[in-house]
Amino acid sequence: MNLPDPVQLAIPAFIVLMIMELAVGYFRIRAVRYELKDTAASLIMGIGNLATGIPFLFLIYGITSWLYQLSLFEIGYQWWAFVAFFFAQDLCYYWFHRLSHEHRFWWAAHINHHSSQHYNLSTALRQTWTGNVAGTFIVYLPLPLIGFTPELIAFSMGVSLVYQFWIHTEAVGRLPAPIEWVFNTPSHHRVHHATNPRYLDRNYAGILIIWDRLFGTFVPEDKAEPCRYGIVRQIATFNPIRIAFHEWVDMIRDARGAPDLRTAIGYLFNAPGWRPDGTGRTSAVIRAEARQQAVRGGD
Repeated sequence: MNLPDPVQLAIPAFIVLMIMELAVGYFRIRAVRYELKDTAASLIMGIGNLATGIPFLFLIYGITSWLYQLSLFEIGYQWWAFVAFFFAQDLCYYWFHRLSHEHRFWWAAHINHHSSQHYNLSTALRQTWTGNVAGTFIVYLPLPLIGFTPELIAFSMGVSLVYQFWIHTEAVGRLPAPIEWVFNTPSHHRVHHATNPRYLDRNYAGILIIWDRLFGTFVPEDKAEPCRYGIVRQIATFNPIRIAFHEWVDMIRDARGAPDLRTAIGYLFNAPGWRPDGTGRTSAVIRAEARQQAVRGGD
């Protein structure tokens, strides 16, 4: 069964939505911030993502096709297969996304998406050049083993990517409560992109926010605490090469300078910010420090 490519079909809508968002900011309907160099960097990152992904399409399709031959069930394209796979793929995305924040090796591939200090639809296009090299696709490999076809996997991942485009905006406020409770929304994803201590490493959802609620990683947006965007240690550059590779360079330098193999492995696979002497500023440490300051401030 030949399924369409949702991303290609959605490109005209991406352009229209960005123009609409620019209009919202221009007429000051809502505070929407664009910066030419920042937007250009995001667009170049998006183009680079497409270019670097092409060679891996064949490899990943070959792996998923081989695993599908070993599948446990014959699911095919029955109507319920699309429903079941929607939930299965979205759960896999949650764990891919969470692991990409919790382990530095995958964070090095994902950090570029968070590097903009602006939050608008162009930020959605600031995609990785190294995710496939880092092997982030392995989270999805159980899906063909269960019996979901490679074509269905590619289609559903495209749908997820298209959905997540529109949530990268400040032009949309909080939606009705039933929607906010079930789905990932601009409000939830603004939290995910924020560097505020209480927002760090929260709201990993793709389409459904229910996984964050289930696994304890959900934090609602608080109007009293506006989101500050970017990364904990801002890189202050619009150079796409530095955006794509700066964390890889830092991580490899740390690992090469490690006194022993165990420490080197720690620099590669422990949480971003980890240091062997305990002085590292991981997200957990930053949140704990913020809580302590809040307690002291309340005394």
